[in-house]
Amino acid sequence: MTEPAPKPQIQIELPAGLEPIYANFALVVHSPSEVIIDFARVMPNVPHGRVQTRVLMTPINAKLFLRALADNLARFEAQYGEITIPSGLADQLFRGGGKDGA
Repeated sequence: MTEPAPKPQIQIELPAGLEPIYANFALVVHSPSEVIIDFARVMPNVPHGRVQTRVLMTPINAKLFLRALADNLARFEAQYGEITIPSGLADQLFRGGGKDGA
């Protein structure tokens, strides 16, 4: 029986000087061909926020990202305990909207 060929490893470069962006808010919208995620910073008692980064993905890449994020959060909770979300916080911060979709 022949063994399947090993999958090639993708080499990812992390540029020197790359600065992380902090976001505590995300808005997700979609079109038929893209999923758009805007990451923003929202401050308490300030009625507006500022988008820090916009990420566009194909729907299949967004679904793969969702799977990877769920897997990582499950491992995080296994190590550190369950992440509890205060009642109503998800609805307040992560409601769908926008003219492109959900």
